[in-house]
Amino acid sequence: MTESNIVFTVGTRSSNLSLAQTKNALDRFRLLIPGVSYNIIPMSSPGDEDQMSDLQFSDPDFFTKYLDSAVLDGKLDFAIHSAKDLPEPLNDEIDWFWLPWKEDARDVLVLRSNESFDNFPEKPLIGISSERRETYALHRFPGGELKNIRGTIEKRLSALDNGKYDVLIMAAAALNRLNLQNRITEIIPLAELQPPKGQGHLALTFRKADERIQQLRNLFIYPTVFVSGGPGNKNLCTIAGVKALKNCDICLYDALVSHQLLIYLRDDAERIDCGKRRGKYTLSKQKLEQSMVDYVKQGKKVVRLKGGDAGVFGRLAEEILALAKWSLPFRVIPGVGSLNASTTGTGFLLTRRGISRGYTVITPWLADGNNDKIDATVREKLSLVFFMAVSKTREIVDQLLGEGRSRTEHAAMIFGAGTVRQKILTGKLQEIADLVGNNESKLPGLLIIGSIANSSFEYITTHSALQNKQILITCSDVLQDIAENLVLDCGGIPIQMPMIRLMPNRSAVGVLTRIHEYDWITLTSPSSVRCMMNIIIEEKIDIRKIPKIIVSGRGVSRELMQYGLISEVIPDSKFSAESMIELSAKFIQKNDKILRLRSDLADKRVENAFVKLGAQITDCVIYENKLENYSTLPEFDAVIFASSSAVSAFIMNFTNSALDNKVVVAIGQPTANALSKAECSSYIVADEATIAASIHALSGHYVLANILGFERNSEPLP
Repeated sequence: MTESNIVFTVGTRSSNLSLAQTKNALDRFRLLIPGVSYNIIPMSSPGDEDQMSDLQFSDPDFFTKYLDSAVLDGKLDFAIHSAKDLPEPLNDEIDWFWLPWKEDARDVLVLRSNESFDNFPEKPLIGISSERRETYALHRFPGGELKNIRGTIEKRLSALDNGKYDVLIMAAAALNRLNLQNRITEIIPLAELQPPKGQGHLALTFRKADERIQQLRNLFIYPTVFVSGGPGNKNLCTIAGVKALKNCDICLYDALVSHQLLIYLRDDAERIDCGKRRGKYTLSKQKLEQSMVDYVKQGKKVVRLKGGDAGVFGRLAEEILALAKWSLPFRVIPGVGSLNASTTGTGFLLTRRGISRGYTVITPWLADGNNDKIDATVREKLSLVFFMAVSKTREIVDQLLGEGRSRTEHAAMIFGAGTVRQKILTGKLQEIADLVGNNESKLPGLLIIGSIANSSFEYITTHSALQNKQILITCSDVLQDIAENLVLDCGGIPIQMPMIRLMPNRSAVGVLTRIHEYDWITLTSPSSVRCMMNIIIEEKIDIRKIPKIIVSGRGVSRELMQYGLISEVIPDSKFSAESMIELSAKFIQKNDKILRLRSDLADKRVENAFVKLGAQITDCVIYENKLENYSTLPEFDAVIFASSSAVSAFIMNFTNSALDNKVVVAIGQPTANALSKAECSSYIVADEATIAASIHALSGHYVLANILGFERNSEPLP
């Protein structure tokens, strides 16, 4: 990780709760970007100074005004708030985002210590601080007397304990963050009392266009994915589009898309209809764009589902501009449009040998909704598209110039469109042939000539943590999709190139049929879980006979949960074989029988450690690693190694010189050791041995590098 001396000045309210939650958030920041320090400045707010006014009638910025004024004045780099305290709308010069580490959003009832509702008074004094809590209290305690309550969490609890109230309605998040969970008497179900937006979340506010904090934000937000849903038929949505739908939290969909596509959304994903019917929008353009921006800043995975191909008459440019205004990331998934469906799908082919060499596309409608003539003068100004044009570029240019086209007209050549090797060259018509001729790409190209080829229209893909870097993913096939989604979520371009293939070891069947003979199973990789469960399912082994399970980390534990299994022993942090062994010493008894399931390349450390504890170990290879062979290596900026065997395979295929000037990430210390052995001395190791942590560490590396660049090259912010 890059070293720096950057110090951010951070503001927060001076209450114990605000300080505790801010310190916790900054501790997490330090793990993500070790090269940055933070100086906390506690401040008051109008809400702290005025503890008599009813919050129902207070100003929207009652708890944020002074902090955000200090941000605007440059006294603070950013401020951290409870997200529910943010006013709507915020000052136009203030930007914001939610942090991902949320607490329980529900409200709770709090009684005095050692009291219960069994001896609760008929007419209790109820401490409330909002209209929604007032409504709930009147329903729950119809004979109660409502009393407004203000002040810090500690002051409220003191007032309760001193008899000024009989019960308080409070936020679970506040009590949890102050380690006062023991004061919770009853959690109120969401069905009975919905929390306000943002309760349980923290929000960070900063000066609009502060590129350094935008870089920090890139660690916590996801690109909006514009999915082209096809012309009303769900089967014409691309595989990439369906993947994005399955992965999103919120889907904003148009009227003309097939609503059958919504079946791909998770049950908990939010569906928002924003289509246009009979000239009227279900959601206004402004509201749609603002909602999209807000959801991204809240850390939601947003899909904007559009009909046909999003780039054809679909307001794609305007919606991208709304995101670009706040430097928010996006991805565009092209799709099948009505043009393709009505031509290729019917037999009226746009190109037919000996009949038609091409086509012109135009709409008779103007931007204001009126129609206009489409005479020869209009048609002559249309942009031109040439397929398979690389070798013919100069001939095309010479002919067009000879026919009177402007020498300064815009032109663009797109090589390998839609692939990870895509490359775009732009220039004037008079120079595009030279640019193409000097380019060494062997990919096919599509030539565009006309106003749409203006280089300013090219998508800006740098508003994300990974900034469109090409990330080589070398893990096995079983982890490729997970890693691909994580790289895409962080704004990178995933290049899938598994270096190993996992082969189940069928000789393990005999051992697993006697699984009931063991006291424990130990597993140190998700792959070992999958291989074990595949054998258990195929051989119809009774799952109830599986003994207690020891795992090395959350990734293995999550994989077990896919099969309804819970691990008995899992380290709280520092997920590794060493941490697993250290924790297991508290549970393993002498002569316990342990089944160790591992890969063929795993070493004997775990086995030896359990033997020292007096356990009886059965060592079983559950899968083998087969190294893949490759003849060519694609261009890449960074590479992620998820195992030492992947390192070995990469070096075998391409030698260690292929890692020169690349950013290298190792999933854990054994993988890092393999890199060192291969004489690769510069690499990043995540604090947790998972694919997710590795990709986040890589994101942190790029974010810090960019912050350092802004610090060196930019004028001081006001």
